[in-house]
Amino acid sequence: MKEKLKRIGDFEWELDENSRERMKAKARIIANDAVMEAIEDDAVQQLTNVATLPGVVSPVVGLPDMHWGYGLPMGAVGAFDSEHGIISAGLCGFDINCGINLIKTDLTSDEVKPKLKELVAELFRNIPAGVGAKGKLKLSEDELKDVLVRGVDWAVEKDYATKEDKERTEEKGRMEGADPSKVSALAMKRGGPQLGTLGAGNHFLEIQEVSNIPDRETAKRWGINEEKQVMIMLHCGSRGLGHQVASDYLRIQEQAVKKYNIWLPDRQLACAPVNSPEGQDFFAAMKCAVNYAFANRAVMTKWVRESFENVFKREWEEMGMKTVYAIAHNIVKLEEHKVNGEKRMVYVHRKGATRSFPDTPVIIAGSMGTASYLLKGTETAMEKTFGSSAHGAGRVMSRHAAIKKFRGTEIASGLEKRGIVSKSTHPKVMAEEAPEAYKDVEAVVDSVHGAGVSLKVARMVPLGVMKG
Repeated sequence: MKEKLKRIGDFEWELDENSRERMKAKARIIANDAVMEAIEDDAVQQLTNVATLPGVVSPVVGLPDMHWGYGLPMGAVGAFDSEHGIISAGLCGFDINCGINLIKTDLTSDEVKPKLKELVAELFRNIPAGVGAKGKLKLSEDELKDVLVRGVDWAVEKDYATKEDKERTEEKGRMEGADPSKVSALAMKRGGPQLGTLGAGNHFLEIQEVSNIPDRETAKRWGINEEKQVMIMLHCGSRGLGHQVASDYLRIQEQAVKKYNIWLPDRQLACAPVNSPEGQDFFAAMKCAVNYAFANRAVMTKWVRESFENVFKREWEEMGMKTVYAIAHNIVKLEEHKVNGEKRMVYVHRKGATRSFPDTPVIIAGSMGTASYLLKGTETAMEKTFGSSAHGAGRVMSRHAAIKKFRGTEIASGLEKRGIVSKSTHPKVMAEEAPEAYKDVEAVVDSVHGAGVSLKVARMVPLGVMKG
């Protein structure tokens, strides 16, 4: 399928509707030459599969972190008409609102490096991590439902977050229309003990230093003033609750495909008409998981601040520990976009993709031990990608393959030789997240910057990393 791609710019490639039978929309990929070479043919095929679905709005977009996934590639965007389209749990992603909180400090790396091992150890003590990890909070069922409906508003009320944190969170930390009655008892059971936990896999907490500031005016506006300034990046999602919501509705939508006689090129693209009960019930349950994830990261942000206070013996406000922005991946939103010159309401599925609205922060995380970036969204993104950008480096190797190829102890040792302090719950976690298992984040970021989808503001490199 890659051989059918037509180059339409230095950083853009396209398959038109004639590239395969039943395609109703173009498939567009944002990538430079190096990234395009790394993208699997199967992932390109998946983009064209999505372009055959009912009510699809052109184009289906693959971003430079794109790689083969469940139904829709990770690192991709599909938009569907608000009346005649579909909504899909699989096209949203299993870890609903996996996202990033970026927190700035007024500390420099010169101040932090002497205490780095102590700081990483303190964070590891304060923030529960790992597969199935349980948090320090004990919530009743009613309290959990409150979290699902109110998100960061709940965290502000309970003094886990500030009003300023809320203002600097996508959707202000709360998607309206969340309905806990659409969330299964099993999802509630899984999510109850996990609020305030990091989880495992590619989730991480990283202490970083600013290494370069390409856009000083924007950076200063967002609180980043100089190289060597210390930042904290927190990457996690909705834990077991979100995974269960996705799994529950995937089964429901597999039946909906039969009920509504929807033709699919791949059964993993299970979906339901947007205005059907199976579609809207998922949307309401997904919003619950989104709000849970926003609250989850807000709670851990408080514990990050407390950990810094414990190590540096100063109040977090004195250290300037403010949220730069908190952003979501793996999410479905009903948004207004201009399509063929006309404004239309569409359900935008961002799977392993992040929002890139004009002059708002975009956060792209690198692989372990590599750089991460803060960028700003653009009008160009609204025109080309439904206001979307990449969310990370994107895998080139499965977790299973990475575990077979790499040894976690050697990865940790390699990081240590570079002055990066790391801590994980198990060596296998380090192996599966080896930097070599991912694309080059510099090539990914150069692609979105070159395409004008997101523009570089600041580059950060790791000092210390905590993995689940």
